[in-house]
Amino acid sequence: MDAIGDELRISRSSVSRLLELAKTRGIVDIRINSPEDEPHKIEGEIAERFSVSAHIVPVPERTAPVDRLERVGVSAARMLGQFFSSNMTMGIAWGSTISAVSRHLNRKLTTNSQVVQLNGAGNDQTSGVDYSNEILRRFGEAFSAQVQHFPAPAFFDDPRTKELLWEERSTQRVLDLQKRADVALFGLGSTDSEIPSQVYAGGYLSGSEIADLRSKGIIGDVATVFYRADGTWQDIPVNKRSSGPGLDVIRSIPRRLCVVSGHRRLEALKGALAAGVITDLIIDETTARALVDNV
Repeated sequence: MDAIGDELRISRSSVSRLLELAKTRGIVDIRINSPEDEPHKIEGEIAERFSVSAHIVPVPERTAPVDRLERVGVSAARMLGQFFSSNMTMGIAWGSTISAVSRHLNRKLTTNSQVVQLNGAGNDQTSGVDYSNEILRRFGEAFSAQVQHFPAPAFFDDPRTKELLWEERSTQRVLDLQKRADVALFGLGSTDSEIPSQVYAGGYLSGSEIADLRSKGIIGDVATVFYRADGTWQDIPVNKRSSGPGLDVIRSIPRRLCVVSGHRRLEALKGALAAGVITDLIIDETTARALVDNV
């Protein structure tokens, strides 16, 4: 009650009266949940089944998708400092989920640290620079880290153009930094999520390209690299045009933090787990429960 009173700038007695009124009207239900309850059991099941360290964010089941994403983003932002310290490099895949994380970062002073963009952001409608730059800027400021942008399109029109650019020394320097990252942070793209993934909603793919992905069994992407339900990705044609690192590069990074919000990303999550790209999973409780119930 003291905390509520401080936030609303009212007295403790006023908070008490309002809570009592809210309980009488059925607006508020106050319960004490034991730390040994369901979330911890689900974390244990995920660890046992997938060899992944899960961190479940308690979110009421009826929470709106936008609010659910924000709550998961807050929790992920608070936990990130446990994984990133001085003398480390963090690879970041831009997107709607990581944008939410970036808005809630706590400051942690580090030295000799870097954040590097994992995939390009340009398309034929926009450079994508403002969007991706803002996300990376927030991470750089929060951790006092040097920021390395990746000035490339999200998808090339022709794989041969990508091959030529990849031969440039300036590009090779960024690619090498990505491969030497200590931590990777990413969400999961999905064609069917409650909050549209930026890669599908931001003009990076045409409607016909998205339909083609669905018809070929593509269920998600990590850093604009697409995969199937069984985790395979190498022979998917669009990946030859993607500026994102191959999933083999992602898997070579020691710590790989995946942030997931919303049960309609469940199929994308199962595919990513099959691909072996996740070591640590930060996920809302409803989606986590659906994962263990449906596998």
